[in-house]
Amino acid sequence: MQSKIKLMPALLMCAFLGQAATAATSAATGDPLAPSARWSAYSIGRAATPPMGWSSWNAFGTDIDEAKVLGSAQRIVDSGLAAKGYRYINIDDGWAIRRQQTDGRLIIRPDRFPSSTSDQGSSFRPFTDKLHAMGLKAGIYSDLGRNTCSQAYSPDKTDLPQGSVAEREVGLYGHIDQDIALYFADWGFDFIKVDGCGLRAYGANSPKVRAGEFRALPPVLDLQSVNRSDIAAVQAEFKEINAALLRHNPDGDFLLSLCVWGAANVRAWGKDYGSLSRTSDDITPAWTRMLTNFDSAVRRELYAHPGSWNDPDMLFIGKGDFDAGHLTEARSHFSLWAMLNAPLMLGTDLRSTAPALMEIVGNADIIALNQDPAGNQATLAYDADDLAILVKQLDSGDKAVAIFNRGLAPIDADLTAEHLKLRKDAQVTLTDLWTKADSTFTGATKLRVAPRETRVFRVHGERTLAHGVYLSEQPGNVNPAVDGVTRPQPDPSIFRSSAGWSGTKGAGERPMYAGWGGARADSTPYGQTLHIGGAGYAAGVGVLANSRLEVRNKGYGRLTAEVGVDDSARDRNGAVTFMIYGDGKLLSRSKPLRWGQPAQPLSANLQGVKIVELVARSTAGDNEQLPVSWGNAALLSPGH
Repeated sequence: MQSKIKLMPALLMCAFLGQAATAATSAATGDPLAPSARWSAYSIGRAATPPMGWSSWNAFGTDIDEAKVLGSAQRIVDSGLAAKGYRYINIDDGWAIRRQQTDGRLIIRPDRFPSSTSDQGSSFRPFTDKLHAMGLKAGIYSDLGRNTCSQAYSPDKTDLPQGSVAEREVGLYGHIDQDIALYFADWGFDFIKVDGCGLRAYGANSPKVRAGEFRALPPVLDLQSVNRSDIAAVQAEFKEINAALLRHNPDGDFLLSLCVWGAANVRAWGKDYGSLSRTSDDITPAWTRMLTNFDSAVRRELYAHPGSWNDPDMLFIGKGDFDAGHLTEARSHFSLWAMLNAPLMLGTDLRSTAPALMEIVGNADIIALNQDPAGNQATLAYDADDLAILVKQLDSGDKAVAIFNRGLAPIDADLTAEHLKLRKDAQVTLTDLWTKADSTFTGATKLRVAPRETRVFRVHGERTLAHGVYLSEQPGNVNPAVDGVTRPQPDPSIFRSSAGWSGTKGAGERPMYAGWGGARADSTPYGQTLHIGGAGYAAGVGVLANSRLEVRNKGYGRLTAEVGVDDSARDRNGAVTFMIYGDGKLLSRSKPLRWGQPAQPLSANLQGVKIVELVARSTAGDNEQLPVSWGNAALLSPGH
């Protein structure tokens, strides 16, 4: 056993370094499109399915204490939610009182966490031991900078660190290895959320810095502009955090939550650096804000996989538009987060949460969609301002479908077999996961969806593609290692709410980058349906030129696609060559294709291949004007 423990960190380190090797190889060769023969998305840690649990922030902010946290943990156990998968109990900002200057050790607020004080000094070990004894996991909070979000934005100092300027520096900056060792090896935590306020709110011109309250740290994060962020600097700190996590977690039992709110183009690279990656600014208990956060993740289906998930922020069920007086909205919020494979982190004071809300978050059938081992985030089968149809391929071969009415009037929605990629001449069975009622249809059915309602069904039927699977049906196995985006643009499809924390001061929420131009399932990068040479494709993957997609092959024998420059391209002269690689070897190659030319069939034998890579290479100078399509891209069973 001793030798195993010694070897495990090295094995985990090799796993993380292997994921980073693609970037290193690209840097060395100067060719990011060169096949790597490996899956590069984050897969260390314990996030094979999205984590579930509870976090203190939405309920208490910085006003946290041991009784509140343990009380909610006990309710999770007593209510049966723990048995349904809710395991992580996460302390957010507000727990630290100071950093000792003698040795740099962090000190816990003794008035709020009395079990942390002993003759051996300040320690969360008694607290985490209690949670572990309850069968739960423990999570803690820190920041990339010297100081935290609450220190930057809290209206008073009641719950903030105290002491000198240096003593109040409780963030990770300059202490990464020491703090990670403290949190995981000494204190026994299993999860860490790392905020980014310390890298954006403490510039030399900050009023609190000018007043001498904090030391200046040049901002490298800008929520409003990718171009004003230093992406490499942010990535470098997360690399250092990951290395420390691997050193101080010999069993690999940890989760890393990246919380930089979609800034610094994290939506493109967060999947390579952590278990969770926030896609938006903070959620509030308002319907419109929920729409904003939902929109920030729903078109990022190819950027989430087992091990690395999109995070549109915690559930806000229990307050405001999602309280016990708004059960329709609460069910929608929960259903949508389940379909997105978002973390199911409750944010209410569970000690007093109404039974009706506990029933919603305890719906085992909805939870099963979120925890499905295939790890496929739902894709948009129908997309409009007032109604969306989301479809998820499940591990069993069944599907799930959610019909989401965003608006204020009822909608009679047509659900078709084509939406579900099922045969339109065969019977389809729907099981309503809220009412448990069964129904059947052939071809199409009409479903009434009330205002703000989300109707969710488990679906059984005969697949259109009888002997395989479309790549767009299994986004959990498709990773855009290089998506071709070189000039991130603000996303016009994100609902822009009036954020409660700022009122209507300033200029309002302007469009932010949220994946506009990224790889998409059954869609071009800019939201159009797939068309090549005048022919439309209901299935496929859309991406920009000069891209490389990694595909995990789980026993399929052949890949087929119809490839070409999408008709939506503005560049009508650039030529694109499409290539299929298997475990690093070239298997198939198209001729150079331009706008307006018909699609070229492309196929490759995948016998024995584990990692397939789809490369679209061009000498054109502007990827953003050259979207390409892998029409009807599919993996077929051996012999087909």
